[in-house]
Order: sequence, then structure tokens, then C-alpha cells
Amino acid sequence: METWLESGLLAWHWVVIGFLLAALEILLPSFFMLWLGVSAIAVGLVTLFVPMALAWQLLLWAALSLSCLVAWFKFVAPKMHDKTRSGMAHESMVGKVATVLDYHTATSRGQLRFSAPVLGEDEWRFICEQPLKPGDRVCVIDFSGNDLIVKPQ
Repeated sequence: METWLESGLLAWHWVVIGFLLAALEILLPSFFMLWLGVSAIAVGLVTLFVPMALAWQLLLWAALSLSCLVAWFKFVAPKMHDKTRSGMAHESMVGKVATVLDYHTATSRGQLRFSAPVLGEDEWRFICEQPLKPGDRVCVIDFSGNDLIVKPQ
């Protein structure tokens, strides 16, 4: 047993452990196990060229894992947050001004266009109780399902 501890794990052991840890990330989607796996694969590659005792292998794995985790959560993860206004459609639409493309008095509904796309679209359906004509400017005041409720500006 003592000779095994002194000789350490073989390089392919570390690579297999690394792939198993990385695959475990599928069950635990936190980007935590992935970095433990990547570190184990790196230790396997180092061990392939530089034989070392198990204690040194474990120390290298722990240091690489900690470095990868700190780098991920400090530098990369904060930049991956969704900076869109997703879930905030109401706040991003209310007050916007658009131009009427067409309006049907019988249904109080029509189509409008924003000068720049809003939430990925530049043309939207709208509802307005007051009569409008193409070219009129309207201001968004609320939503009704996927339609905008507008008032003349």
C-alpha cells in the first residue's frame, strides 16, 4: 500500500477521473464539477511527463481546481449574465413613441413601427380606442397580451 501512495495514480487514471467529473456536470449544472474534471485531466497530462507521488498529484489537482474555480466565478461568470431586458418588457415599452402604419376603426386595432427595434421587433400590433390614421404618432401606455395599448401623442 505504501508503494502505491508513493508512486501515485497513473496518468490515465487522472484523465478518466477528469472525464467522469466533467460528465457529472450534466447532473449538476453549476460549472463546479467541470473545473474539477478539467483540473484532473491537466494533472493526468502533467503526470504523463513528470512522475510524482500521490500527495503531490492531489496537491496539484487541488491547486488547479481552486485556480479554475476562482477564475471562473470571478472573471467569466459575471460577464455571462443576461444583460437584456428580458422579463422587463413592460418597463422597456411603456413611454416609447411609434408611427402608425395602418389602423382599422371597426376593430380599434392596427400596426405600428418603432424607429429602432424594441424587444427585437420594429413592427407591433396595437389597440387604440381613439381613431388614428397612418403616419400618426402614438405612445405606448400598456400591454394587452401580445398587443400594445397606445394613445395618440
